[in-house]
Amino acid sequence: MSNELDNKIMQMLDNADFLTLATSVDNNSSASNVYFANDGYDIYFFTFNPTRKAEQIRVNPRVQCVVRPDGTEGIKELQIEGIASRVNDAEEANKAYSMILNVTEAFKEYMEDDFLKKNNVIGYYKIKPTVIKYVDFFATRRFEWKEFPQNNETLFSSIVKGIARRIGLYLRAVRAPFFTATIAPICLGASVFYYSFGIIDWQLFWWTLFGGILAHAGTNVANDYSDHLSRNDEVNKLASPFNGGSRMIQAGLMSPVKVFIIAVLMFIGTILIGLNINAKIHGEMLAISPLLWFGVAGILLGIFYTAAPLQLSYKGFGDIGVMLGFGPIMAMGSHYVQQQALLPLENWQYVPVLLASVPVAILIGLVLFINGFQDYQADKEVGKRTWIVRLSEGGELANYRKPFYVYKFSLYFTFSYIAILGLIGIFSTGIATPWILLALLPSVLAWNAINKGEQWLDRWLDDSEDRDKLPYELLIVNVSTIGTHFSVALLLTVGYFLGNVF
Repeated sequence: MSNELDNKIMQMLDNADFLTLATSVDNNSSASNVYFANDGYDIYFFTFNPTRKAEQIRVNPRVQCVVRPDGTEGIKELQIEGIASRVNDAEEANKAYSMILNVTEAFKEYMEDDFLKKNNVIGYYKIKPTVIKYVDFFATRRFEWKEFPQNNETLFSSIVKGIARRIGLYLRAVRAPFFTATIAPICLGASVFYYSFGIIDWQLFWWTLFGGILAHAGTNVANDYSDHLSRNDEVNKLASPFNGGSRMIQAGLMSPVKVFIIAVLMFIGTILIGLNINAKIHGEMLAISPLLWFGVAGILLGIFYTAAPLQLSYKGFGDIGVMLGFGPIMAMGSHYVQQQALLPLENWQYVPVLLASVPVAILIGLVLFINGFQDYQADKEVGKRTWIVRLSEGGELANYRKPFYVYKFSLYFTFSYIAILGLIGIFSTGIATPWILLALLPSVLAWNAINKGEQWLDRWLDDSEDRDKLPYELLIVNVSTIGTHFSVALLLTVGYFLGNVF
């Protein structure tokens, strides 16, 4: 019977060109038809990595699919349960390429596109079956099963991988890699205080950092929810690791309701931590203090960055809000916590930390600004009047000359400012320290970003170039800008610390 069943299964696999694939994460499911090729019982298919099915497979590799050859009479099909994974081995990927081309050449252009391969836009996936159910509804024996226990994960492995995937899912939802934007100003504020007074309350520092990260996480998730409501992320076809949000809703990894709940929980956590810090330094949670107002301002900026009715980012004020929130507000807030906890009778020495936060504020604004190049078309379509949209309009083709000039000038200004502030520190150690001249080192990254950006701009204005692909070529500038922001902030922090030590 086993050989007979094997023959029936293989015959059906060999006679079919495509299957219906079902994937799911939590209560979000997806179904799609894909061309496939099989090597024995292993099934291969090609797809684009940003697709819903590919995104869901990375979180939950358990899939189901139905194979029914054309012309099959009655209800005769294969119902397959299996474990899907991306093919990472180059030799196996080449094998999958050849096998799928023998089935169809519909995607040959994309499969052979060097740009798509280099930028990880396409991929091959393999399904290893755990159960194959042969269905012939009008036969005497309607259902027959073939099991593949060797393809099942062990219970321990399944639990460990499931936990790891779940953690990765939530880290993606809050966009954890971008927490550097919060870590930078909070560390800088504490470092400036240490430079001025030579002491620091580490417990309060960690509470401040944790609260700031929760606020940032809440802002990111709230932004995703609001951009879903406005359809901004839905219409954005140029999403990358640096723009277009986390794509959790669009990829079917989380429901909009769940995203909203996470945002609310993050903000509640932020508020509780802020009130706790306020109680530690002022005696009461609701004590009226600058810290309370800083917290209120930060929460409101986070919520109304994209949320109605203000929608600051849609009116061109989002960049300014980000610069204030991830620059002076966080840096001065971190400094204030230390000042009030350790030296409550002293005047708040705000001038040094305010001056120190300016480069960090400008650079985080530039991170957002350069990411907006890829978002231009989607932002324009939904009426999101960012400064990139405002400065690039004027014709059918987006003219990025003006915004790139703003970007370049801002980088020149930032490093000139650091140089002047460091020189002031030579003669006035109460204002700054010459050690912050270390923060000039990342100018190499900034120079690379400017050069790569100018090359990209020339290509964008060249009618012979493929402008559908060019936005991806700007990613090196995105990376360099992020690197410039964090390295400058880090070296400023180190510089102020060394200013006290030496």
